[in-house]
Amino acid sequence: MNLSFTEEQEILRKFARDFLASKFPKKVVKEVEESEPGYSPEIWKEMAELGWMGLPFPEKYGGTGMTFLDLAVLLEEMGKACMPGPYFSTVVLGGFPILDVGTEAQKQEHLPRIAQGKAIFTLALTEASGGYNAASIKAKAVTDGDGWVISGTKLFVPDAHVVDYILCVARTDDKAKPEKGLTTFIVETKQPGISHTVLKTMAGKLCEVVFKGAKVPKENMLGKLNQSWSDINRVIDRAVLANCFHMLGMAQQVLDMTVDYAKERKQFDRPIGSFQIIQHYCADMLTDVEGMRLSAYQAAWKLSEGLPCAEEVAMARAWAIQAGERIMSLAHQIHGAIGVAIEYDLHYYTRYLKACELSFGGADFYREVVAQGMGL
Repeated sequence: MNLSFTEEQEILRKFARDFLASKFPKKVVKEVEESEPGYSPEIWKEMAELGWMGLPFPEKYGGTGMTFLDLAVLLEEMGKACMPGPYFSTVVLGGFPILDVGTEAQKQEHLPRIAQGKAIFTLALTEASGGYNAASIKAKAVTDGDGWVISGTKLFVPDAHVVDYILCVARTDDKAKPEKGLTTFIVETKQPGISHTVLKTMAGKLCEVVFKGAKVPKENMLGKLNQSWSDINRVIDRAVLANCFHMLGMAQQVLDMTVDYAKERKQFDRPIGSFQIIQHYCADMLTDVEGMRLSAYQAAWKLSEGLPCAEEVAMARAWAIQAGERIMSLAHQIHGAIGVAIEYDLHYYTRYLKACELSFGGADFYREVVAQGMGL
């Protein structure tokens, strides 16, 4: 059983680590976080030139033809750097659904622009309940001549304030069962009938998006009419797993920071890392990080191979949430008061890791998925 990276993945990992470390020192992360767009257009352009925007897309659409497993390597390094910006929104939430179920015309129009860094996408799914189930979607789309008109409010939409297009999931059949009456539309944001409000968050940019009669041409319907829920489940699986790799990168960085601190910080004329309790704390952190890594990469491999992986994704997600909480708790115990100082880097990882935990459902939901897979 070979669990090591391929040579190509190792090159990508090392280059991404060096690039992101140079481009996103925490001073820059703070500046980008506090800026109005929440990302650096200059660095965004550089990443596009490196081929990162098109990494998982076929070459005929301007991509590099790599797999989700390769993308996972990059996402882990982005998590390690606490990289702000709409990469996740554009590639995972926007690009993959178009690749999955888009028409050839939609793929030819949008995927090359994503790969070139010229278009930013996101997904508008959740509403007032914050749930990730079909019944929670109340926004409506009704026919209007040769197109559709969308009305409703979406909440917690990532990066909606800077996107060019929103994939909006709306109800197109009120009489059908919740899972049978949903359709996804590619909506241009620079038109009347769409407004957004940036929400106050602990990390990243989330928005409330209000659709008031936003018009969508018929050719912008993504997938089949009233049959989007199975497509959205696939989007959620990928998003959940991508989120796990962000969390893994953060957890690894927190472990590295904590071990370094334990070696340097002295009490009673000796490094605190020489005390058994601190050693055991660090050992527990490493065990949790490696558990996150193994479960996430197993799920990513199965997804890349086109194998059923719902249980593996659920296990990786539940473990990442629980392990992340334990890792952060131990890191703060070892760091003590300095761990909550705004001048110290640990607070970035505390906030970003918690934001990841709160996205796409909690650990209990994914435990239930695993239990159902066991026939319970």
